[in-house]
Amino acid sequence: MQPADRLLAWYDRHRRDLPWRRSRDPYCIWLSEVMLQQTRVEAVVPFYERFVARFPTVEELARAPLDEVLALWSGLGYYRRARQLHAAAQRVAAAGGFPRTYEGLLDLPGIGPYTAAAVASIAFGAAIPVLDGNVARVLSRVLAQAGDPSGRTARRRLLAAAAGLLVAGRAGDSNQALMELGATLCLPRQPRCPRCPLRGGCLGALEGAPERYPAARRRRRPERLRLLVAVVERQGRVLLFRRPDASAVLAGTWELPWVEWGGGEEAARALADKYGGVWRLGAAAGEVRHGITYRDLAVAVHRAELEGSGEVREGAEAAWVDALAGLPLSSLVRKVMAVFKAAP
Repeated sequence: MQPADRLLAWYDRHRRDLPWRRSRDPYCIWLSEVMLQQTRVEAVVPFYERFVARFPTVEELARAPLDEVLALWSGLGYYRRARQLHAAAQRVAAAGGFPRTYEGLLDLPGIGPYTAAAVASIAFGAAIPVLDGNVARVLSRVLAQAGDPSGRTARRRLLAAAAGLLVAGRAGDSNQALMELGATLCLPRQPRCPRCPLRGGCLGALEGAPERYPAARRRRRPERLRLLVAVVERQGRVLLFRRPDASAVLAGTWELPWVEWGGGEEAARALADKYGGVWRLGAAAGEVRHGITYRDLAVAVHRAELEGSGEVREGAEAAWVDALAGLPLSSLVRKVMAVFKAAP
């Protein structure tokens, strides 16, 4: 049996039962691939199921207000994905359906080479190999290729190896088999080589050092920041501000007022400089830790008051809300509010 056939036979026996694998609808496949970017499968499944229940077709997603889409995405992170998903859905709906080619898919907002190849192969049977992090790790070990898999020469070689593992008529399953192998057996640490269908031809395994491949990337050193978050309540409502659409992170989501803080009395002045108005900080309600990309945040949660009518600086979009459900919020807001409500 050829390596491609062994890989596919292994996948047929051992693949996980994931909800998007029960469909060949390009909408479901595309949605899952976007959600899976930089997010673990276990975290994606409940979001995917809720999203499809609310927006079962690309047309319904296209018609939905962006705020509703962002609200349903809340907690999944990397909100730029949701904004691009919505924009692409509108393009697809206006065109009467998904492009059926790799090139056509690549032209949609937020779709890069990997996602275009995944949707084209799984939904439409196109014989196009995929190359994500899992696939790059598997094939770097098979080829004993130590270099950075994102380099042009290395990427070309890896794509050629992936193309050689496509089974005629089942390109989508072949691609998913490679991804599944990297996710479940060919792990970054302690790969489960004895169970791998490609072990016989894997140069990394034959050397006895598969973890040597690919070369480890230098990680960015975590940036530790201390923040103060102010929770202002009036008549059961909480003051929130919307991040501008041009924000690099969490654009368009609602957040509690915050400032970087080194301790002391300057936080109230910093809040006034950032949001306008006159601020008075009350008692501390607790502290939460939060990680976002390479930042490690220590967040002091304080009760606060905004004096007067609550006017804020021009250009700041603020709202007093009595229920957070249904709003696009970051997971940090939910953590902070949980600590705030639990405080005596």
